[in-house]
Amino acid sequence: MDRAAARPVLVGEHAHSRYFSEDAYAAAGEPKEFYTVPDAGHVDLYDKTDLIPFDKLEEFFAKNLA
Repeated sequence: MDRAAARPVLVGEHAHSRYFSEDAYAAAGEPKEFYTVPDAGHVDLYDKTDLIPFDKLEEFFAKNLA
């Protein structure tokens, strides 16, 4: 995981697997950013595109992969 950079870590606020994301974030190298998606569960971020913060992803990757 220390080589998993530049990666945003997105996690649903109500995801049952949130602790996995928190552990992965702690172990990931820089640059990294943890973002909690309000009112989202784990599987919501697979197909509920209205909940996915595409602007946040675009901002992160534009900044860190330039």
